[in-house]
Amino acid sequence: MFLFKKIISPFFLPIPLCLIISFVGLFLILFTKRQKSGKFLVSVGICTLAILSYNPIPNYFIARLEHKHHAYTSGIPVEGAVQEHHPAEYVVVLAGGIGYDSKIPITSLLSDLTLIRVIEGILIYRENPGSRLVLSGGSGSESYPEAIGMADFAKAIGVDEDDIVVESDSRDTKDQARLIKTIVGDKPFILVTSAYHIPRSMALFKKLGMNPIPAPADYLVTKGKISINSFFPGSGALRKSEIAVHEYLGMVWAKLRGQI
Repeated sequence: MFLFKKIISPFFLPIPLCLIISFVGLFLILFTKRQKSGKFLVSVGICTLAILSYNPIPNYFIARLEHKHHAYTSGIPVEGAVQEHHPAEYVVVLAGGIGYDSKIPITSLLSDLTLIRVIEGILIYRENPGSRLVLSGGSGSESYPEAIGMADFAKAIGVDEDDIVVESDSRDTKDQARLIKTIVGDKPFILVTSAYHIPRSMALFKKLGMNPIPAPADYLVTKGKISINSFFPGSGALRKSEIAVHEYLGMVWAKLRGQI
């Protein structure tokens, strides 16, 4: 089922889906007499891709995910953040990608997602004396999964190796919830992942009877001045559209599978 999900899901992301629709339309135009249907499909594919390339569209849907839970302070004042410190024995960080090349530094191997998440996790860990840092993620190469990369980074910036717990067997968020439960049990723990990923992660963990405290990181939608670039399509907005579609599809899939 995991392999099926990984094969099928990319076809529902904006770029592949819009290209498929457009190519089907182009085929109809070039090789059949269904000219109107072909032109309609090409128009739908191109227009949908263009619309999803404007920031206001993905920003709206991502913001609905990112602001479902308040930020955790991690020792740094944040307006509207959770100010009280919840006692937690574990700070759990979910990975978000890694590469592997022995010739480049660890900060370049960890994806931007993973790097931001693990930095936030370390800040929170240091604000909770006596806690342990649980680093979770099994993607990447078999010899160097995400969790190992995060652990190497954490040790490089001074985290005590004895305070680090590595979970490197999971392939997706559902796996992470199941495997992390064997570590933390039903004890309250601080859960660090990207802000847009927090709602689905919280639901998956709670479904297993766990007690996560949300600590969203890596916000994609922030307040800022409107610039001239806001009125033009861009690859950044298209990337955010892909993230939004992936996350909402993930929640639908988890709901259908009874995982949340």
